Amino acid sequence: MGNLGATEILLILLVVVLLFGGRKIPELMKGIGQGMKEFKKASKYDPATDEDKEVAKKN
Repeated sequence: MGNLGATEILLILLVVVLLFGGRKIPELMKGIGQGMKEFKKASKYDPATDEDKEVAKKN
């Protein structure tokens, strides 16, 4: 299932263009990119380091 050929990729892209239209695709990609950026930021977040910084500021 993980093997996609050129024909399958082109077919998927054609369906995306038909569903969203050519003008909406850049907006859609921007939203996906921002979502991935936020996900990476949240996955790197460590509450323990924030607590350590707050304790250091108080001392």
